[in-house]
Amino acid sequence: MFRSILRNVTGITKRLWQSRLVKTLVVASLIFLGLDFSFPIRTSVPYSTIITARDGSILHAFLSRDDKWRMYAELDEITPVLREAILFKEDKYFWYHPGFNPVAIVRAIARNLLNGRRTSGASTITMQTVRLLEPRKRTYASKFIELFRALQLEFHCSKEQILQLYLNLIPYGGNIEGLKSASLLYFGKPPALLSLAELTTLTIIPNRPSSLRLGAHNALVVQERNRWLARFRINHLFDTTTIADALNEPLVAYRRAAPQLAPHLSRRLRAENPDIPIISSSLNSTMQATAERLVRLYANRIRAYNIHNSAILVVDNQSREVVAYVGSADFDNAFDGGQVDGVRAIRSPGSALKPLLYGLAFDAGIITPKTKLADVPTNFAGYEPDNYDRRFNGPVTAEFALANSLNIPAVALLKEIGTPALVSTLEKAGFSTVKKQAKELGLSMILGGCGVTLEEMTRLYTGLANRGIVQPLAYTLSHVSARKTGSALLSPEAAYLVTHTLTQITRPDLPNNFDNSYHLPRIAWKTGTSYGRRDAWSIGYNQRYTIGVWVGNFSGVGVAELSGANTATPLLFQLFNALDYNSPTGWFSAPKEASNLNMRLVCPETGDVPGEFCSNPVTDYFIMGVSRYRRCQHRKAVFTNAAGTIAYCTFCLPDHNDTSSVIIRRTYPNVAPEIMAFYTSHHVPIDVVPPHNPTCERVFGSQNTVQSGPAITSLNAGSEYFINPKQLVDMELSCLATNDVTTVFWYLNDKLYRRAKPTEAIFFKPKPGVLKISCADDKGRSSDIRVIIKNE
Repeated sequence: MFRSILRNVTGITKRLWQSRLVKTLVVASLIFLGLDFSFPIRTSVPYSTIITARDGSILHAFLSRDDKWRMYAELDEITPVLREAILFKEDKYFWYHPGFNPVAIVRAIARNLLNGRRTSGASTITMQTVRLLEPRKRTYASKFIELFRALQLEFHCSKEQILQLYLNLIPYGGNIEGLKSASLLYFGKPPALLSLAELTTLTIIPNRPSSLRLGAHNALVVQERNRWLARFRINHLFDTTTIADALNEPLVAYRRAAPQLAPHLSRRLRAENPDIPIISSSLNSTMQATAERLVRLYANRIRAYNIHNSAILVVDNQSREVVAYVGSADFDNAFDGGQVDGVRAIRSPGSALKPLLYGLAFDAGIITPKTKLADVPTNFAGYEPDNYDRRFNGPVTAEFALANSLNIPAVALLKEIGTPALVSTLEKAGFSTVKKQAKELGLSMILGGCGVTLEEMTRLYTGLANRGIVQPLAYTLSHVSARKTGSALLSPEAAYLVTHTLTQITRPDLPNNFDNSYHLPRIAWKTGTSYGRRDAWSIGYNQRYTIGVWVGNFSGVGVAELSGANTATPLLFQLFNALDYNSPTGWFSAPKEASNLNMRLVCPETGDVPGEFCSNPVTDYFIMGVSRYRRCQHRKAVFTNAAGTIAYCTFCLPDHNDTSSVIIRRTYPNVAPEIMAFYTSHHVPIDVVPPHNPTCERVFGSQNTVQSGPAITSLNAGSEYFINPKQLVDMELSCLATNDVTTVFWYLNDKLYRRAKPTEAIFFKPKPGVLKISCADDKGRSSDIRVIIKNE
């Protein structure tokens, strides 16, 4: 049985191979494949680049490389109504033929021969597409080439792709090509929103783009449109009611300008994606339009002060998507540099980096919000910074110093933390210019002595709004889906303390006479003003958005009226009130899960844990296991005579049995020398420790001995100290120096450990072994002791 079937199949195969028809088809197929390989059809077309918003609406459109408005329509934009109308008019048998219609070709040849001239065409949509891809003179030779190219196109593309290509290339007069381009430029809407009347209008124009020009010959267009609508009704292509409505619909079509929103970001995205016809940005179209309008109006207001440029960036804190991007107030204003992208321009940040510095100080345990810092004239090895208002406040809390943007405490903190630590953190956050300048940066960088961009600054503050974690910003929807893990710059605890501080309203960077203060948005914000008043910054955030604002002149010209508080912050407040007014989102709460943030009592004079003389403690945040645990020493006990004119140490203290000398234990403010100098220069009354007993041999030495160095009062010479290696506790170093000493130098095992004030308590983590402790003063005198550290 099987053999019989096999013999039959073999016989049939042989007979087929012997058939001339089969041989002809095989040879023709081989020739076609050879020609197809040798002369491939090119379907790539230079399209106009379109930038869309997150909702799909078009923000910006560019001419193609060959200066055409040729916008790419995707398959889902070809609606069933459009498909039915265009196929009925151009190619009823599109879905069935192999690229050409043999019946139509024979009919056209017959008619042309009978009439002696060309009266009828036989081009299918596939053939028309070929003609649009490869324009040629209309000859019979060109027709044969079109037939071959049509077969190629059908061989390589699906019917849907051919129809899509055709609709993207059909001409509409001038430099407008493609149905999507005509839809947007003549009707101001995408193809999916066109009515039947509008669709019919666009299907009839490609045959006569010169005579049926929209905006110029609308009456003739309506007449031709209605003729085709009548044919649709005769052939029952659409229901009667729909066609009747279309016939009565007036034609409102004229040449419109292409969408031109977000010009700076659009050019940026086109440069980064040169071969993508439709780039889906993360922008919110409504927010972008609102932001551009507010920036334009605000720029008009401040132009009277010779301030011409502004830039803003709005970021969604949850997704890190950029929802509004304004690079300048007026892109078309070439005189003021409107085409410069202020979001990416390198500028000086002024004081806007201070929140990061304070966050690093919180994480290093150097300060807590209530820690007192010295805001007094200070010389940092030749660098003498000044405050913005050229005033000094004396001892201030860390939160006051940050909220009021004081310069001297910030520089002192940076000196203690170290410039490399701040630079490495900024590099981690993606500050490219800081990375290039790393070897040249010093203490001045915290006051604006470095280069940053608005993009980098806004990304940094977005990290503060996200518990200290910085991630790249997303400008397109593809970036959102490919988002990477962020970098932790600060702990959640430190980020919260910075946010808590920046939320304070009683501060100098609240705009003077702010006319919308009753609409003051609830945000955390920081301002910055660069040296020479060239740049004004104001960057704020709540739980939903982070908004960065820069105001100034791209030319670098400074303006006396320019400041972060009075120039940039009003625009920041307007943006928050417009984009996120009465936000339903709550406010930042202190980290709870696995958080080390807690409250403790501290002395308001120093911010340290209350000591013996602290009577009115206040509460303060601290990070357990990180923040310093240091007893307050804002006052110290001193033995004096009854008149309070001589001070004694334990070495020279008169014998208590000596009735001729009355000894009184008094307390005096224990302030650093620079604070004492500040109080003196500002005539602030303060009790001063009386001069030391001049007969004290420990401090001054005997008449026959040379004066020794500072007396080390802690630790005790020759003592043994036991430590728990699993829970190390800091040990305190202190000394007693003569009144003429302003600075002492502590050495541990002959290595410099710390430079300090004579009255300042120094702490260190001990290690087992013999420890040599040395203390030298600024007069060249020194003293040594030795102690032994042992494990328990």
